[in-house]
Amino acid sequence: MARTRIHAGAGITLVLALTAALLQAGADGTPVDEYQLKAVFLFNFAKFVEWPPQAFASPRDPFAICVLGDSPFGAALDDAVRGKTVEARPIAIRLVSSGEQARTCQILFVSASERKNMRGLLEALRSRCVLTVGDTEDFTANGGIVRFKMKDGRVRIEIDADAAGRANLRISSRLLSLAEPASH
Repeated sequence: MARTRIHAGAGITLVLALTAALLQAGADGTPVDEYQLKAVFLFNFAKFVEWPPQAFASPRDPFAICVLGDSPFGAALDDAVRGKTVEARPIAIRLVSSGEQARTCQILFVSASERKNMRGLLEALRSRCVLTVGDTEDFTANGGIVRFKMKDGRVRIEIDADAAGRANLRISSRLLSLAEPASH
């Protein structure tokens, strides 16, 4: 997948959008924890990734952000998307228990609890229009598209642009400019 030219300030725009979302998430004075931040990232990925029309069964389908396995988010994911839309679609948060159910998702967070099944699951979703996201060390090496990783106490992202291309997803150059390339 070819990267488009990065415009000056594009990365700053994304950082500002994420920062504003984080400030809102912690507006009540409580500190923002790792999974609150990751929930905000999941919502923001929806703004910087393009899904083809076949990713939805109908024009009225909601935009589905799903979690497979034990959810580490608590209420953070629901809080991050409450009242928001993606391309005029309402957002639905779903807990899924199988790869078959995951095929109806636009974004799928694969919990570390699914580690033993991860390779097969990611292979089954390889050509589906699903942005797979995880935070296990070998996530992108096993075929995942986006990996969260902690570095110097901060959440960083790693993106496998080739895996995104196989899933027919176009990731904005603004998001790619903030990510590290996947290491296999």
